[in-house]
Formats: sequence, structure tokens, C-alpha cells
Amino acid sequence: MNFSHRLKQLRKEKKLTQEDLAIQLNKTRSTVAGYETERKEPDYDTLKKIAEFFDVSIDYLLGHSDTPHSYSSKNCITETKARYGLDNKDLPDEAIKQIEDYIEFIKQKYHSSENNKKKS
Repeated sequence: MNFSHRLKQLRKEKKLTQEDLAIQLNKTRSTVAGYETERKEPDYDTLKKIAEFFDVSIDYLLGHSDTPHSYSSKNCITETKARYGLDNKDLPDEAIKQIEDYIEFIKQKYHSSENNKKKS
């Protein structure tokens, strides 16, 4: 599925009109319509806004992944803290930073592995 189809699907899932989405993105309705009909392509900043608004990864928007949600360090830390019953008092800032660094390491490691598999 390509970007235009994904965008339209996400918009409809949220029951938004093109005008509603245009307002969220600070664009015109015709620009959003152009994205959905492949007549226009968003710039990088707009692509990031769209991904953040729908809480999906840019890879998902572009059709490079079928996994919609991005796995940001912030989301992983929140889930980890909830899973182990930790709150902000339990972990010092240094520990949070180490967790973020480790998550980034794992993301890079497995992203590189995926890319190598696709090339084979």
C-alpha cells in the first residue's frame, strides 16, 4: 500500500474529512486531496506531522512497513515502567538515558538486520 492510500485510510479511520486533516496540518483541503490522489507529495516536515498526528511511523506511511505504530524510546520507557511497576522516583535520569540509548541500539541493530535480509 502506498502513501496516498495509507493517508486516506488513516484519515477515514479517525472519521476526519480532508478539511479536518488540512486544519491539523496547517494545509489547504486541496493539498490533502492532492496527497490522497498522488498529485502532490508532502515535504519531510509535513510527513513528520502526519506520522505524529496519526501516531504511526514514517515507514508505515510510505508503505515500507506494515507495522503502523512507531516504537519511540518514550513509548518503550513508559511501557517498561508500567510493566515493572516503576514510577519517576524509582529511576534516576541517568537510568532513563541508559534505557533510551539501549532502545536506540536495538532499533538500529534490528533495522540493519532487516535491511540486510531484504538485500539478500
